[in-house]
Amino acid sequence: MAFALVASGDGDLYEIIGLSLQVSLTALFASCIIGFGLGTLIAVTRFPGRGVAIIAFNTMMGLPPVVVGLLVYLALSRSGPLGVLGLLYTPAAMIIAQTILITPIVAALSRQIVEDLFNEYDELFRSLSVPTLQAMGAVLWDARFSLITVALAGFGRAIAEVGAVMIVGGNIDHLTRVMTTAIALETSKGDLALALALGIVLLAISMTVNALALSLRSTAARQAYA
Repeated sequence: MAFALVASGDGDLYEIIGLSLQVSLTALFASCIIGFGLGTLIAVTRFPGRGVAIIAFNTMMGLPPVVVGLLVYLALSRSGPLGVLGLLYTPAAMIIAQTILITPIVAALSRQIVEDLFNEYDELFRSLSVPTLQAMGAVLWDARFSLITVALAGFGRAIAEVGAVMIVGGNIDHLTRVMTTAIALETSKGDLALALALGIVLLAISMTVNALALSLRSTAARQAYA
């Protein structure tokens, strides 16, 4: 029944899938811009409090989604500082919550990758007096395959998120219902066919992401030995 629902092209099913991808990909794009920049900056520069920044990002990799959802809810509610924007219970609120959740993951992982690579080039950059921004760009380009793997890891975390998006999105039909929140709702209602269909799609997306990550790691390894 679940496979038949996926194959039938059910409108509600694919609307939920489409919104899930839209929210998670937008959050991933924002997280990569912020996370890659912060991770690279911390990796190639030395400044007071650098160790604290590294510990903070590593700690925030395990941020509880419901806590993030609560904080975003408080900020976007009518009495909150951003309540005037009217973003609560919209896809934008869900994007904000997911961005906050996955940015530390992207920043922490990219920092480690870039730092390991930068240590190999540091002496050369110093001898050539390469400016910091140019060095950051060079290392980012050289680490591009590994960083794409980091982005895929962030996407996997975002697409599977349920707690934060449930709080700030409200799981409103035809507006903020995504795969994870729909699975929770349909299971509680006893509509297991739709829940299973969404679960199948979610698993398929996760498998695709993992396959891409493995392929990119293999590509990066071949280039390293070339």
